[in-house]
Amino acid sequence: MRVAHVIKVVRAAGAERHLLTLLAGLRDRDIDARLMVLVEPGNDMQSYADEAGARAIPVERLTIRRDLDPALFSRLRDRFRAFQPDVVHTHLLHADLYGIPAARWAGVPVVVSSRHNDDSFRRRFPIQQVNRLLWRMADAGIVISDALARFSVEVEGAPSSKIHRIYYGLEATKPLDRGRARAALVSQALTQGEGEQDIVLIGMACRLVEQKGVTYAIQAFARLAQQFPAAHLLVAGEGALRAALEAEAAALGLNGRVHFLGWRGDMPTYMAALDLFLMPSLWEGFGLVLLEAMARVVPIIASRVSAIPEIVVDGETGLLVPARDVAGLAAALENLLADKPLRQYMGLQGQDRLETHFSAAHMVEATAALYYTLLDMN
Repeated sequence: MRVAHVIKVVRAAGAERHLLTLLAGLRDRDIDARLMVLVEPGNDMQSYADEAGARAIPVERLTIRRDLDPALFSRLRDRFRAFQPDVVHTHLLHADLYGIPAARWAGVPVVVSSRHNDDSFRRRFPIQQVNRLLWRMADAGIVISDALARFSVEVEGAPSSKIHRIYYGLEATKPLDRGRARAALVSQALTQGEGEQDIVLIGMACRLVEQKGVTYAIQAFARLAQQFPAAHLLVAGEGALRAALEAEAAALGLNGRVHFLGWRGDMPTYMAALDLFLMPSLWEGFGLVLLEAMARVVPIIASRVSAIPEIVVDGETGLLVPARDVAGLAAALENLLADKPLRQYMGLQGQDRLETHFSAAHMVEATAALYYTLLDMN
């Protein structure tokens, strides 16, 4: 079987990293899965292509010159005709918009689209109407959560018969030396008079945009900073709001207590160093980073929105609070900061849930099975 995956990439975030795991797994099962990456002028995503190449995933990059690039239809059609895939599988809006019609134009037998998020822009005209049309053109859609299944039906008009829920899966991780993983981060957080054993590291890892709710995390942490003087908030990521968030932390007197780390390429090591992971998102298609926290036995505090309650079991693997609820977030933080045994218990429960519900092997097998089913029906 030949499968062409199409995605636009401007940074390697959750959906992009998930795709490398999926394609590597498919290729291990003798499926010729290849990646066609749409890139913007001046941003060729060489590092992402290199990462795919390191996993023996063939990659081809095509330039998308602007959001509306009519010539891209024919260029994708020509690439599909040259490769002759049995399945074209598209990811995210631009790949759906260009890849689905181009695949039909090229005569590809099966076309599948994955839904990775429930961004608010998908509710707007004309995006909503375009997605309704694209759902009619696709043979099936993979949604990464039950919440996204409901969104696809209610907002985008997807036929429920076309929807297949397949959770993201995380590959088995190698054990890491927690002490060594903590050393570098703790050295950034230490203040005069503190000992390394006293430090409690609360971590975030996200784009610094409104969706991720970082401002609410800073405000909640500010309420507890004096009560828990050894606690530090680490924010890994970049984005348009960084300067404003740094200014907010400073205005709340949190210099030396909130640390902006920028993008990190060592997420497993970062997660292993944490005592607690925080994700106060306003909405979230899935949240692959939650699985990475669970893999490192880190308990989670997160918003009760979108797909998050499907991943984090409130009271068992972490605590869930309403979005934008600073008081609720502060109460959850206080609960876990004051109770180390509870943090450890929830971390272990999360690791067990990861192994039983969110394995990469299950994700790959379910995706391959769907391809074969659709081809048999064609």
